[in-house]
Amino acid sequence: MMKGEMRNQDSQKHKGIIWQVMFSFLFSCLYHSVNGELHYSIPEEMRKDSVIANIAKDIGLDINQLSFRRFRLVSRVSEKYFSLNLNNGNLYVKDRIDRETLCEREATCVLTFDAVVENPFNVYPVNIEIQDINDNPPIFVHDIVALEIIETSSLGTHFILQNAEDADIGINSVQTYKLSDNQYFTLSEKTSSDGSKFPELVLEKPLDRETQNIHELILTALDGGNPVKSGTALIKIVIADVNDNFPIFTQDVYKVCIRENTPINFTVLQVTATDKDEGSNAFIRYSFRKTSGNSLYASMFSIHPTSGEIKTNQKLDFEVARNYEIPIQAKDSGGLVAQSKVLIEITDENDNAPEISVASFSAVIPEDSASGTMIALIEVIDQDIGENGEVDCYIIDKTPFTLIPSSRYYRIVTTNTLDREKVSSYNITVLATDRGSPSLSTNKTIRLEISDVNDNPPIFMKSTYNVFISENNLPGASIYSIQASDIDSGDNAKIIYSISSSNTENFPVSSYFSINIETGVVYAQRSFDYEQHKEFIIEVAAKDCGSPSLSSNATLIIHIMDQNDNAPKILYPSPDNGGSPLFEMVPFSSEQGSLITKVVAVDADSGHNAWLSYHFIHVSEPLPFSISQQTGEIRISRAFQEKDVLRQVVVLVKDNGFPSLSATVTLSFIVADNFQQAAPKLNNQLTDEDSPSNLQLYLVIALALISFLFILSVMLVIISKCKETKSSTALGSLSTNLYSPVDPRILSQYSNGTLPLPYSYNVCVALDSSESDFTFLKPSQRVPVDNLIDADDSGLGNESLKDNLDTNNQVSTSKTYSSTKIIIFKVTIFNKMYKRWHLQDQS
Repeated sequence: MMKGEMRNQDSQKHKGIIWQVMFSFLFSCLYHSVNGELHYSIPEEMRKDSVIANIAKDIGLDINQLSFRRFRLVSRVSEKYFSLNLNNGNLYVKDRIDRETLCEREATCVLTFDAVVENPFNVYPVNIEIQDINDNPPIFVHDIVALEIIETSSLGTHFILQNAEDADIGINSVQTYKLSDNQYFTLSEKTSSDGSKFPELVLEKPLDRETQNIHELILTALDGGNPVKSGTALIKIVIADVNDNFPIFTQDVYKVCIRENTPINFTVLQVTATDKDEGSNAFIRYSFRKTSGNSLYASMFSIHPTSGEIKTNQKLDFEVARNYEIPIQAKDSGGLVAQSKVLIEITDENDNAPEISVASFSAVIPEDSASGTMIALIEVIDQDIGENGEVDCYIIDKTPFTLIPSSRYYRIVTTNTLDREKVSSYNITVLATDRGSPSLSTNKTIRLEISDVNDNPPIFMKSTYNVFISENNLPGASIYSIQASDIDSGDNAKIIYSISSSNTENFPVSSYFSINIETGVVYAQRSFDYEQHKEFIIEVAAKDCGSPSLSSNATLIIHIMDQNDNAPKILYPSPDNGGSPLFEMVPFSSEQGSLITKVVAVDADSGHNAWLSYHFIHVSEPLPFSISQQTGEIRISRAFQEKDVLRQVVVLVKDNGFPSLSATVTLSFIVADNFQQAAPKLNNQLTDEDSPSNLQLYLVIALALISFLFILSVMLVIISKCKETKSSTALGSLSTNLYSPVDPRILSQYSNGTLPLPYSYNVCVALDSSESDFTFLKPSQRVPVDNLIDADDSGLGNESLKDNLDTNNQVSTSKTYSSTKIIIFKVTIFNKMYKRWHLQDQS
């Protein structure tokens, strides 16, 4: 019988669910918009992927632009229970929705989320009300309800039973109770002040414990759904004696309001129940009545079993639970129970700081972004309510960005143009502060990178660069490194260099210069000649690799510096006369200081390399002429003498460079009033010099005398050294070699470093009594005259000797070899060296 009834109830249950779903679908398409908000109503337990409504159509959006406008749902709730199809704009059920789990026994259950679109940006709040369906049967917490009733209970006595609980609300919750058939009890219902219904057993027939001490009844709870759902419990009644009074609470419902920051172990309230019995039957113990619902209160609160004080066990949190419904009972020692309810309401405190979350963010934007470009979309939520949940949001740093509010969302947009070269990145810190007292705040920093665009050309430090290089440089040498800088980055800052000519003359610049396109180093392609090109002006272009590329120019002026690479060139008198002597006729009666001639020379170099000076060289005796070192003018320095009939001078022209370069020219001067007067004197002078009378005799006598003096000198040297040093190694062998070693101190003292000793000299001696000087012939090696003979007390002056040598050598060189015989004279230098060395040792 019971099983058949259960099957009928199940079939009716399924049919009722089907009708409820169909009924809910009929109303799901109905919505209305109030102040821009969308409202929908759907039943709970809808199947997955069920269509709620076409939200895009209701908002008025074009379905073809949903993806472009980034149409989306923003909410923690929407992510779990709802989904949006961008192809048709329909809103679907994503997962099972259980109203009892979401809202428990709240009168209305609404899920709220936002529909967001961009381009332009807008937010549409959406409220979906979850309608209850009869999907939960009534349930008794205890399957067996034990009652202990004394047998003396009077007829009409009411025994309060445990009520059934139904997670549904309204008509779908518990509506009636039904008791199984029996002869002793009937069922009645008691309604409390809050509308709750409690079943009561009413004694209709006196009890007789001796006849039947236990009664078992079936209590059935029925809800008002379609189909009707029910739940049952077994009432086991034990018949006892005496205790015939129940405890009674002072209130059916206790209500109290406390703050969420109430400390632990705080006494919320004290409940009180009384029992008219006496003794142990009047002893009451308090406890929480166990329920099938949320038993969070059991961990949050405790009740003292004898005093009835209810205290806090944990810290309360308004955001977790805003109120608590605690069922309590008072039971006497006889087992009689009284029930009541404690409603605790939690008031909010400002204990939650605002929360900032980034819904959309562009991490990198180009520096040429227009003002008003959206950077990020942030959501600001405060879990508190009232003023504690009202939030003000702003950017704390001075940046080119601002916040534009929209509901609980804020858009971060640019206010000015950006410049990456000034600021390459921004740390945007958003501060959210609520209006509680004291206020709480939180901040969030997002980093924005500014990408580069090619808006800066390469820049040279100067517009004109001057470079100085010496001529005769090596081809391929680096002459200058020119650099430009670009404050852009990446390829926009990569610079390529090129050069072009700016000279007025037309020449290919590539044949003279080249440049490294990456480093800007300029190289010389050839060796430069200052006398051909004194200056080059080239344009250097620096071009970056951006798109489009930017460039700038600089002028590079290359100055060629002169080197002393050109010897002076004598213009007058011209040295290119085919070897013919240059004669100048000078009147014998010319006055001192008169200008005879002028040597004119030029130098192709410049500066001090082209400063020229003029000098006489190979002067054997004082000349009757002088030359100006600056102008090259040759003037008469003294009155002429008979021997000055024919004078030949060599003029040296040298520049001021380093090393100095020079050129020479030979001038011959004939001192006479006319050429007929000068001819006989020249002829006599040449004839006297070439006279061979008695020449052979004098040569033989001179040779014998010189040999004797040479042998005597060698012997004196050997004897002197043997006396003082007793050394056999001081002089060496002088008998076998005219070039015998001499003490080095003598060599260092009497040699100026240009001519080593011993050295052989070819000496020509004139035996004519009219000649008082030596005449040196052209030596076998080209040796300077200054190194031949040193001046001493021998009577041969160095200056006069050189003058005679130079003069006679210049006049009679061509005829000396044919008219005289050459003898070898090697004694004079050794004799003088010995004298000085001996005197030095004695001192």
